[in-house]
Amino acid sequence: MSCVLGFDVGSKLIGVAVGNRVTSSARAITTIPMRNDAPDWAALDTLRGEWLPDTLVVGLPLTLEGEEQAASQRARRFADRLHERYRLPVTFVDERHSSREAAQRFAEARAAGLKRRSDAAQIDAEAAAVILERWLQDGANAA
Repeated sequence: MSCVLGFDVGSKLIGVAVGNRVTSSARAITTIPMRNDAPDWAALDTLRGEWLPDTLVVGLPLTLEGEEQAASQRARRFADRLHERYRLPVTFVDERHSSREAAQRFAEARAAGLKRRSDAAQIDAEAAAVILERWLQDGANAA
């Protein structure tokens, strides 16, 4: 299988993207709510069943200096829970500037008439796509 799911973990939402190792491409698919530091597991179970990924990629939010912060621990806890639940390999990607790049992509798509302001909630999913693209471009196929 060549499908990979990527996650951008926030305090309120988790952006989710799907990627393909063969084409080294990724696309945003949805956001999952976080409540009390726990994701909507039923929604994640559905996504796992639908896409059947062989690997899970989680964005690791680091400071500009490359150091871990409180958000890094949230991402690590989420990754641990993913691994325990699905027994799949989970890997991390430095997600610095991924939200900025996702917002820029959204703005460009909006200017081109491809997105509406009401689609803005999907920026978190687009950030997950950016994270997954980084992983795919950084030699994930060799792993």
